[in-house]
This record gives sequence, structure tokens and C-alpha cells, in this order.
Amino acid sequence: MANRVVLVHGFTQTSRCWGPFEGLLDDRFERRSLDAPGHGDAAHLTLDVPAAASYLVEHGGDGIYIGYSMGGRLCLRVALDHPASVLGLVLVSASPGIADASEREARVLRDEALADRIEDIGVDAFVTEWLAQPLFAHLSPANAHREERLRNTARGLASSLRRAGTGAQAPLWDRLAELAMPVLVIAGSLDPKYVAIGQQMVAAIGANATFAEITAAGHSAQLEAPEATAQLVNDWLASFAATTRTR
Repeated sequence: MANRVVLVHGFTQTSRCWGPFEGLLDDRFERRSLDAPGHGDAAHLTLDVPAAASYLVEHGGDGIYIGYSMGGRLCLRVALDHPASVLGLVLVSASPGIADASEREARVLRDEALADRIEDIGVDAFVTEWLAQPLFAHLSPANAHREERLRNTARGLASSLRRAGTGAQAPLWDRLAELAMPVLVIAGSLDPKYVAIGQQMVAAIGANATFAEITAAGHSAQLEAPEATAQLVNDWLASFAATTRTR
């Protein structure tokens, strides 16, 4: 379905954490926002990345997939494993995983320690710590969706880290050239790590991929600068929709 967008949120968020960005998307497109496994109404699901991708495509159906951070990693796997269902792909502050084996092993240990921390202190205290990271320094309390994040469970978030965290994910760098659908990769200009990753991803994907920066935004560009991010996505969606109508 070319006129559907399927949105997948980041770690500690839920499907309700896209506003106001989601409401600014082109209203010619149906929105379907999903809870990722381990989060929200899917908190009970303990799935690894391939299984999570299958779950998301089952519930999202055919459409244009938009994923942020963890959700971007999951949407990337959806596009690679279920390409017939992904007509277009938008990745916001997302990564294909960690290519270096030793770095990946170190990340597994950090993710396990973080999962233990969630179970030790509970969701409320953990969300406070999570949002205090420098990664979210440009995210104001007004657009952080803190109360919605508190709907999550310690067990669900810990499972998400252990089963589908960046360390647990098989790196996908060597599969990026398989992506044949239009791809838009977005990063905030104040998040240089993901600017670099985004540029590298686009180079690896090929001519069907586009990289764009959101000025004066950090890791959560869709929340920090929702109008600018939505306008960028809408411009891309309009071009994509025009292309699909001519097929």
C-alpha cells in the first residue's frame, strides 16, 4: 500500500511518542504507528531482531517504513528480510549495527549491564537516567514524552536490550546494497556520530538513497525539530508517491 506510512519508535518510547511529528505528515498517507517488541502494548514480546522485523511487517503491512534509532534498526531489517512489503524506507538516527566483532562483544556486555540496571532500579528511575544522557541534551522535557515512556515495563525494556540491542544485532553493513527501494536517511546536525553513520549508509546503499541533515537538531530530530523533519519527509513522500503512481 503506497499511501501508508508505518512508524517504529526508539528504545524506551512507545507508538505514542511520535507527536507532533506524526500529525505533521502528509495527510494523504495513512499512519500506522507500532509498538516495538518489549515496549508499550508489546512489552510481553521477547524477540530478537529478525523475529521483531517479522512481527512488525505482520502488523504494519505493506507501506513506507519510518524508524527512529532502535526503530530504524528494526525497519532496516524489515526492508532487507521483507523487501516486497517495504515500498520506501526512512531511517532517523539509525545504524546498521557494529561491524567490528570486538566492539560488538563489548556492546553486548554494556547492554546486559544496562538491562540489569533497569531491573534493579525500575522504569521511572531508569527513564530519568536515560534522558539525562548527552545523546538527548537537545531534547527538551516538553517533547521527551517522559510520561508515555513510563508505560513500559522493566522486564520488557531489559528483554529488548538483551534480544534486540545494538550488540545483539547482526551487523547489516554488507547487506545495504540489497536495498532497492527509495531510502531517506536523516540525522541531526548536532549529532555528528549519526551524521557520519548516515553518510556511510547512503554511500553503501547506492543511488536510490538520500542523506539529509536537520539543522540545529540532535539525535531525536523528529522530536526536537518536528516541523523541519516532517517537511523533509513530506517532500520525499510527495516525490515517492508521484513515482509510484506512474508505475
